[in-house]
Amino acid sequence: MELKKTTGELKDGMHSACAFLNTDGGWLIIGVPPKSLKIVGQQVTDSTRQEIANALTSLEPAVDVKVEYVDVPEHPGNQAIAMYFEPWVWGHIPYTCNGRPYYKVESTTKVMPRDMYDERLRQSKPQYFAWERQEAEGITIDDLDEDRIRGAVRLGIEGGRLNEAAMTEPIETLLQKSELLNDGKLNNAAVMLFSKKLYGYPQLRLRMARFRGTGKNEFGDNQQAEGNFFDLLDAGMSFLFKHLNLSGKIVGLRRMEQLEIPVEALRETLVNSLCHRRYDQPGTSVGIAVYDDRVEIENPGSLPPELTPETIKQPHNSHPYNPLIATFLYRSTFLESWGSGVRRIIDSCAAAGVEEPTWQTNPNFVWVTFKRPADKSSYTQLTAGTTTTQKNEISGGSSTEDDRTTTQNGNNLGGSSASEDDISEGSSSTIIELTKQMRKLMDVMNYEFMSINEIMEACQFKNKERFRENYITPALNAGLIERKYPEQPKHPYQRFRLTEKAMHIKYSREDK
Repeated sequence: MELKKTTGELKDGMHSACAFLNTDGGWLIIGVPPKSLKIVGQQVTDSTRQEIANALTSLEPAVDVKVEYVDVPEHPGNQAIAMYFEPWVWGHIPYTCNGRPYYKVESTTKVMPRDMYDERLRQSKPQYFAWERQEAEGITIDDLDEDRIRGAVRLGIEGGRLNEAAMTEPIETLLQKSELLNDGKLNNAAVMLFSKKLYGYPQLRLRMARFRGTGKNEFGDNQQAEGNFFDLLDAGMSFLFKHLNLSGKIVGLRRMEQLEIPVEALRETLVNSLCHRRYDQPGTSVGIAVYDDRVEIENPGSLPPELTPETIKQPHNSHPYNPLIATFLYRSTFLESWGSGVRRIIDSCAAAGVEEPTWQTNPNFVWVTFKRPADKSSYTQLTAGTTTTQKNEISGGSSTEDDRTTTQNGNNLGGSSASEDDISEGSSSTIIELTKQMRKLMDVMNYEFMSINEIMEACQFKNKERFRENYITPALNAGLIERKYPEQPKHPYQRFRLTEKAMHIKYSREDK
């Protein structure tokens, strides 16, 4: 509530009215001196009513306010004037008074900070003000990665979220339907998702660090990657596979190696960080920090006003900061469904027996912290031998003993760049025999699924039957690759990717 003695203070009163409209609402009462708090009212004439009406026009957007005039019995002929201003609703345009926005801090009226005003303006009309919808100056379709576009569309088709006809549509048509191209001009969302040209986009960067100990005093590894969404996702996951350990579990009669923190949880967190971050802050970037006791993934931005670090773990509606980007990633199956990502992260950790992650936020960043397991007795140290064959096995042919040589003095691949304390004396040690064909698969494949035709093309191999016999089947048997549909080997959309064990070997070995 704001009290004013007379309409002589109407100018300041409108500042307060604007602040009410931009905050939690409130009453403006004229005719009650703030010091005495006595209702004395004032004389109200047609001129007074006109003065109030003119003052209300200083508020934009226009407001429909009922002005109430209340007689004051103790002061015959005087009236108190009361006006109620509704609270601001998230997503509505911010109000201004004579061109300046005001808001309430406790009981004080202040000019709204520029970044707060810009953010509310952006939220009110994202189709006009959002970074992702702004024109990408100097970027053309030729600057986009067509393979990435086609690959994302194919995943959408396989996931039932895009029509099969999309696979044969021209790139320009696909971009238009996804609202990434308008009137022949690409927007920033297209650049973030697919561009190979990054000049002028310093925010398309990923910071990655492995710190020794539990603080930031000493680097074990310090890297930066630049690229589009898919490039940064690959780089980030590769870094995590390099610096996290494998943890072995007995499933049935086999020992299964998995990362100490579930890959699904890490990947979902990184996808969310890249998708939902603030891109209108060029000097900021998503960051990954691996410590001896934890992993932190942070992104520029803040939680929606409706959510806190505690309530985000509860069922909630989706609040994508970049809805255009989020929609495309959903259709291409990189986002499962809006609003469910946090639950999937928590469930993945629970299924693996890993402590539930925590969310934290400040005005500039949101970060997720995963605790690394304290018990390291189940960690696996992998040792890979060096292939010595001089034969050109890449073009075909079966493997021989020469292709599978191993050595007890091979490269230690289990702890990678982590501290020696990461591996306890009770951990197991495994020697992995890598043929030249297996190494080739590990060079061209990653943790994203690929069709056999894509893998063959990357390996420059043409005979599918021999490729299955000499590459796919041995790698499957060695636990280096896995099927997307393991229960249906002949599934029409069957695809393959490296296992967690293979990813760990790939990014830890020194002789790759």
